Amino acid sequence: MRWLLLLAGLALAPDVFAQDGIGGIPGIPAVTVTPGEQGEEYSVTLQILAFMTALTFLPAMLMMMTSFTRIIVVFAILRQALGLQSTPSNQILLGLALFLSIFIMKPVFEEANQVGLQPYLAEEMTSIEAVEAASGPFREFMLAQTRESDLGLFMRIADEQYDTPEDVSFWVLMPAFVTSELKTAFQIGFILFIPFLIIDMVVASVLMAMGMMMLSPIIISLPFKIMLFVLVDGWALIMGTLAASYGI
Repeated sequence: MRWLLLLAGLALAPDVFAQDGIGGIPGIPAVTVTPGEQGEEYSVTLQILAFMTALTFLPAMLMMMTSFTRIIVVFAILRQALGLQSTPSNQILLGLALFLSIFIMKPVFEEANQVGLQPYLAEEMTSIEAVEAASGPFREFMLAQTRESDLGLFMRIADEQYDTPEDVSFWVLMPAFVTSELKTAFQIGFILFIPFLIIDMVVASVLMAMGMMMLSPIIISLPFKIMLFVLVDGWALIMGTLAASYGI
């Protein structure tokens, strides 16, 4: 009998809390309806909860929807090509990649702010409409940088077909975009690796011809690689190339 009463109480609890709240206090409505307007809007409490939840996905969104992935991979390959294991440090490379990504994505952020955030703050559209409007500039940026082969690959995996690229779902577009970014980053990294590889081969050949087999070629070639990188103004060339690869 006690178990039956307990189950009955659990079954009736949601209805009681929805009507009277806890302790007789009226519950917080999930949606609000504006008089004279059609449609419903989520309450401020749920909007704050959704915003705080979205913050946990911010690092993933930064890597999946911006130029950050291409930039950080190129920087990592460059450091490996130079033969420097920890210089510049990971913190410097991450900070440099972050601010360069903000510079490249500035037009996209500004457009998303104009079409999505500002109308929402002015109460001209609902939160859902603002998210849909703000996602448009990001969709255009990602589509412009995604290869058709990568997009077709994930469409086949998802077993979905779309009439136009603008109809592609974000769940298909994001992995295709990241795959294209990785391909482009490795192509740029391969080009960066060639001159440093040539220096290593020349130094190794000279040391072998001189009979200095016990001396590591990396110790001798490292100053020459750093000197070459500085003489050609390597950092400016790489950053300019990365920005130009996005049409800036």
